[in-house]
Amino acid sequence: MLALGMTMGYVSVQTGGSITFPCHYDLSHINHVKYWCKGLGWDVCSYVVRTDHPKSSGKTSISDDITQRIFTVTMTDLKSWDYGNYRCVVEINGGPDIMIQWFYLSVTPGTPELYVEQQEVTGVEGGSVTVHCYYSNSGDMKWCRMGGDGVSGDSGTLNGTLVTLKRTSEANNRTVLTVTMSGLKMENTDWYWCRVGELEMPVHITVSQQTATQRTSKMSSTTQDPTPQQPSAFPTAEPVQTDNTSQGAEGNMEEVHQRSVKVLLISLGMLVVVTAGILVTWKMWRKHKDNKAKDQTTNNSVSADPEQDITYSTVTYTRKTVQQVQTE
Repeated sequence: MLALGMTMGYVSVQTGGSITFPCHYDLSHINHVKYWCKGLGWDVCSYVVRTDHPKSSGKTSISDDITQRIFTVTMTDLKSWDYGNYRCVVEINGGPDIMIQWFYLSVTPGTPELYVEQQEVTGVEGGSVTVHCYYSNSGDMKWCRMGGDGVSGDSGTLNGTLVTLKRTSEANNRTVLTVTMSGLKMENTDWYWCRVGELEMPVHITVSQQTATQRTSKMSSTTQDPTPQQPSAFPTAEPVQTDNTSQGAEGNMEEVHQRSVKVLLISLGMLVVVTAGILVTWKMWRKHKDNKAKDQTTNNSVSADPEQDITYSTVTYTRKTVQQVQTE
């Protein structure tokens, strides 16, 4: 078995707690089997879980993210007998296996010397995330990206993202190292290490794209931010305080009044149209009636003219006898 120039990482977890260990491997090992073993030496490093079988064993499970080239091992409900040396190993067929990471896990009934509130932290693109590392041991403090550079001191950058470190003392001789990453980018998604002295604790940060709601909320917040005013040499009038409730009531009354006026105008318009129709109909009816009366008067005057002379004649028929005819 080969070891690729790596150092041991010391991790402390409280009894009953859980922890996830990240193991980063090379591109050439994507299709290889990875496994997690326990033991002080190579000859006694026994399998705990493997990416082929078994993927889980009791309280321990393993998963492989070939996109990020990281396989992770999660151990839960830890007991005092779970302490010891653990290794991340890539299996090489026909050759020696390659150890890529080596951890020493201590399980303590009290508060660990170094711990974080949560190992999984999420943020959005353009935003920021904050991680609190609680520690009671001594040594140099550093925030590192797995397999990459780190930031110590008060501030620095990792892949173009600003990182600030702030130390705050607490009771019980404990100190909080507050790590803030600002101006997040999608490529900041990765595993990081909070290190104090020889102790370290892995933290995974996931950066996602902003949703439409988040973008709208951010724009609204930016719009509502007060614009800083330049100092003036002249006194300014104090702003007049108004009752928002009264303003709302007055606004509602004005709206109701406007609606009432609209309804009244529409009703008046309809009334004018109906009235005009009635007037036109009445005038047509009167005209028709006048024309009819005029025709009747003309007919009566023609048939009964008092000035026209009327001559009555009587016709008498006289019958003659045969003798009278012959005499004639």
